[in-house]
Amino acid sequence: MAIYDVTVAISEDVPIYKGDPGVEVAPFKSIAGGDSANVSQISFGVHTGTHVDAPNHFVEGGKRVHEIDPTKLIGPCRVIRIDESVVAIEPEDVGDIKGLERVLFKTRNSQFWSEPERGFRSDFSYLTPATAKLLVEKGVVLVGIDYLSIEKSGSPGHPVHVTLLEKEIVILEGLDLRKVSAGDFELICMPLKYIGAGGDGAPARTFLRQ
Repeated sequence: MAIYDVTVAISEDVPIYKGDPGVEVAPFKSIAGGDSANVSQISFGVHTGTHVDAPNHFVEGGKRVHEIDPTKLIGPCRVIRIDESVVAIEPEDVGDIKGLERVLFKTRNSQFWSEPERGFRSDFSYLTPATAKLLVEKGVVLVGIDYLSIEKSGSPGHPVHVTLLEKEIVILEGLDLRKVSAGDFELICMPLKYIGAGGDGAPARTFLRQ
């Protein structure tokens, strides 16, 4: 049995979606400094690294991250390989997803994680609104992609996010799929549970088991 950790680690070097809060990881107490224990503190936006989007991210009054149905976060999924020539993922690029509840898209974006020093990349591959509608029609409950947004950067009205989140489809962004081939896996996605503010998303430790 193979287990793949497809989580992008949160660090001060991780690329951040343009306009989102940065990351700070700092010691709060330290044994070396005379304290009885080491205690660290971190500060970052909830859409940092590998994370889920909850409906309230783009649907005012929608469910918050602590209200997401956990049955959507664990179960069979398929990793779909998208050709490196594809930037805008259209329905014809998806293939047959009949009967699938969870789909993850592995694209040219995966290699972006090998160059974090380049910072945020706005030229990432993304789903089109037509593909979002297809996923809704096919009954998908979770969709993931290997960069910080599932939608084209700067899309007016954010139609992909809205189409999916209105139907309470979990969006899983920022996956590191470099070591994963296309195929069928079990997804284990564990977003941080917190209450407060918008509850619009959360970092998520995520594994694929084969």
